[in-house]
Amino acid sequence: MFLDKKVLAIIPARGGSKRIPKKNIIPLGGKPMIHWTIEAAKSCSYIDRVLVSTDCIEIKQISEEAGIKVPFLRETAADDVSPVSEATLVALQQAEERWGEFDIVIQLMANCPFRGGDVISEGIEQFFSDNRASQISYFKYGWMNPWWAHTIEHNQPTALFPEKLKKRSQDLEDLFCPTGAIWISEVSTLKQYKTFYSPEFCTYVIDWISALDIDDDDDLLMAQAVLNLRK
Repeated sequence: MFLDKKVLAIIPARGGSKRIPKKNIIPLGGKPMIHWTIEAAKSCSYIDRVLVSTDCIEIKQISEEAGIKVPFLRETAADDVSPVSEATLVALQQAEERWGEFDIVIQLMANCPFRGGDVISEGIEQFFSDNRASQISYFKYGWMNPWWAHTIEHNQPTALFPEKLKKRSQDLEDLFCPTGAIWISEVSTLKQYKTFYSPEFCTYVIDWISALDIDDDDDLLMAQAVLNLRK
C-alpha cells in the first residue's frame, strides 16, 4: 500500500529563465506563479515533504512566503542546458542528506500553475495502481491538430504526415503531449536511469488547463485568459 511510502515533491525553479524573465515568480492571479504549485503540493495528503529547488535567493524567499522552508540552494544544474531531471536528482540528493531516504519523488514544474492538489493526488493513486516505476503527465491535443503539421522553408510547406491530410479530423487518431505538471518516479528508478522516461513508464492524462505549461508570452496570455474565464 502506497500510504507507507515516503514521498518527496520537488519543485524545480531556477532563476535564469530567458523567454520570460523571472518566469517562476511573475504575478499570476494575484500571487507569484510558484505559489500555485506550492499550495497544490501542500494540499496533497500523500506528499510528506515539499522542496523548492532553486539557485535564486529571491525565489527562495518568495517560496518561503508560501509557508515552506527552503533550507538550501541548488548547487549544480542551474543553467539552461541541463535537463530538469538532472536538477531534480541534485535536489533529491540534497534532501536525502538532510532528511533521510525517500521512496517516491514527484517533480512539479513551477510554470504549470493550474493542476491542483486533487489532480496530484489522483496521479499518485494511478501511479501505484498501474504498478509502474515512473509516470509522466500528458494531455490530449485539441484544436491544434499535429496530424496536419507542416514545415515551411522558403515559403514552401511540407506536410509531416501527408497521408493524414486526406482524412477528416474526426477520423484521425487522438494524439497526446507530455506536460511538466506531474512527473512521478520511484527514487531508485530515477537514480538508475537519470530520467523519468524509464523503460515502460506509464502515462497520466489530465485536462489541458491542468497541463498548461507557461514558457513564453503566448502561454502567459493563455493562462491569463483561463483566469478571466474562471472569474
